[in-house]
Amino acid sequence: MQTTELSPALSRAALEACLGQEVARSPWVEIRQDRIDHFAEITEDHQFIHTDPARAAAGPFGTPIAHGFLTLSLLSGLLEKSGFQLDGAAICVNYGFDRLRFLSPVPVGSRVRAHFTLARLTPQPGALDTCLDVTLRIEGQEKPALAAQWILRHYLGESA
Repeated sequence: MQTTELSPALSRAALEACLGQEVARSPWVEIRQDRIDHFAEITEDHQFIHTDPARAAAGPFGTPIAHGFLTLSLLSGLLEKSGFQLDGAAICVNYGFDRLRFLSPVPVGSRVRAHFTLARLTPQPGALDTCLDVTLRIEGQEKPALAAQWILRHYLGESA
């Protein structure tokens, strides 16, 4: 689908008009070894395919790869960098995922970016849930790194 050019803050009516369309795309982000190493420290996941370049070179991927959960954790920042937001929302929180698949390894040194398509809107008391179909693309590769249905809850202020 064609990306719709949107203002940084969308009204609810504008958002409703975008159902089924790509509503945001993040900039490219490089996956460096130091980012992978920091993630390993924080999560205590030091599996060699992530943190040991010499062993990883001899492993199934031929190079270190990012943790799947590292790629997932990038989504919040990538969405923020894309400029996607609901006008009148006091705050937006992560409500969860209906589906999540890690489809391709992300090699160290590669660049990724996220594409966000509005799948559905669900009104809640004092809030609006958006469900975004998300793909995290690896530059130069056809198959995405991950695909997910991500639910965000936008708590509405007085102007929404």
